[in-house]
Amino acid sequence: MSDSFPDIKTVVVRVITDKPVRKTPYQVKGVFMRQFPEESIVPMLNGSLRDRFLYPRVQVKILNEQIYIIGLNEGVEPVLQLSKKFKSFDFGNITFEVENFDVEESKEQFVPSNKLLKYRFITPWVALNHMTGGKYRFLTNQEKPSYLNKLIGQNIVFLANELGVRLKDEIYTKVNLSSFFPSPVDENKWGAFMGDFETNFVLPNYIGVGNGITRGFGTIFGVFNPNVLSFQDLDGKKELIPKEPPSIEGQEGLEIISTLDIPKPKRKKRNKLKNKQKNQKKTEEKQKSVKPVVKDKNLNNQKKKYNPNNISKRSGKIFSEEFDIEEEDGNSKPNVREDIDDQKFNTEQHHKKQHKF
Repeated sequence: MSDSFPDIKTVVVRVITDKPVRKTPYQVKGVFMRQFPEESIVPMLNGSLRDRFLYPRVQVKILNEQIYIIGLNEGVEPVLQLSKKFKSFDFGNITFEVENFDVEESKEQFVPSNKLLKYRFITPWVALNHMTGGKYRFLTNQEKPSYLNKLIGQNIVFLANELGVRLKDEIYTKVNLSSFFPSPVDENKWGAFMGDFETNFVLPNYIGVGNGITRGFGTIFGVFNPNVLSFQDLDGKKELIPKEPPSIEGQEGLEIISTLDIPKPKRKKRNKLKNKQKNQKKTEEKQKSVKPVVKDKNLNNQKKKYNPNNISKRSGKIFSEEFDIEEEDGNSKPNVREDIDDQKFNTEQHHKKQHKF
């Protein structure tokens, strides 16, 4: 491979257990971190490498009640090393015995193609966040497909840049969705779609695209990729697949995405000491601003009643992703979060708080 297109490898490990897995990706990652704390995969699961990798090199999915672990480039070896130690997964309230696992390795991924390759969303594609959703709402029905074409194209270019691929040619995209009316996703008010898309770019199976990647959203499967872990294993459906992907010429409805028009996400390093001092200063200012409580002599030992309505609600953005790239205008910036929660939302302690084991 050339310098512009390095040989990017991927691996997919499907874990076969003695009973169906009805857990979330976060719960599974929490068990991995607890049972294998010394493994090299842990930093790729707990968020400590977020500043280095904007797009996660290890992804965990629950598909058809089975555990899938996907490793990209730097994540390939950690996934393979972990797979050799699978025996059982203890969730506290239930234990899954590992009966077997399948391993599928691929190479020469994330490269352009002179054909149109088709990919299906096997989990909802969360294309719209609070920013893109606001723009999408005011588009006409004729403008919506073009907007989504650009979003998926921008995500592809972002993936290429993140993995060191220097794209010089244009990216072609065409979405084919079951509906252009987004389905709402949880408290974040995200907008999700189901369907497929076509592009002239080779993408690995089972990776995530869009928002909510670490939650298992946006998982894709290449219709033209002959894999051992076939899509038929996921839903039992068969599809008539053409012998060869169609060429780009003569195709209608294609959107052309220029790689030069898409900004590269900036990695903003967090200064832990500065954040600590800033938080300490805020705490001190808050303590100074609190007025002393004057107790009524006739109401000794008076306790303030607990009122759940007085508790400030936590932000619903705890699971927000920074892996999608938005159109840049004069006031917008790449969607890269700097919240301190990003450093801890994948830790084992956080998993225990979010989910019961």
